[in-house]
Amino acid sequence: MKIDYYYSHVSPWTFLGHQRLRDIAAKHDAEIDFVPLTLAKIFPVSGGLPLGKRAPQRQEYRMWELKRWPAYLGIEINIEPAHFPVDDGPSAKIAGLAKQHGGDIADLSGAFLRAVWQEERDITDPDTLIAIANENGFDGKALYEESITEAGERVLEENSQRGIDAGVYGSPFYIVGGEPFWGQDRLDLLERLLTTQ
Repeated sequence: MKIDYYYSHVSPWTFLGHQRLRDIAAKHDAEIDFVPLTLAKIFPVSGGLPLGKRAPQRQEYRMWELKRWPAYLGIEINIEPAHFPVDDGPSAKIAGLAKQHGGDIADLSGAFLRAVWQEERDITDPDTLIAIANENGFDGKALYEESITEAGERVLEENSQRGIDAGVYGSPFYIVGGEPFWGQDRLDLLERLLTTQ
């Protein structure tokens, strides 16, 4: 069984679901295909809007959910982090390249998510990107230097286009056997599907 996992490193919902998805996959012996992308390429073709351009009532409701879900899940989160919103492209390039080179990026992506939502780190800062990659067993300097070349832009474009082609319109987005699930609040339904496969 395989779970195609499309996500942005700056999404709080991705953060809230990241480890839970990994635990569910391990429980059901399912493989996760990690696809880090940028919402800047997804939203224009899917009708989505960046947070600052959403209607006030939608922004207000988001804050209610950001209080409810972490409390329900028992996950610590800073709902108004110092470095948000920020560009999700730089970290997606590094993770995408690390995967392209054969690396397991589960922990790396988890670290990028924690950096934003728990640790008050700026994942657009080159030194921070390099440090996080190093902390997770990669050559951060080499990955960063590659990420600012055409290779980095190419992997970001490919991952984002793969998401668009798959019907992704937000983060996190999971696909199992052709069936889509949008949002960490659908993980129970995703797990239910895995139990029937």
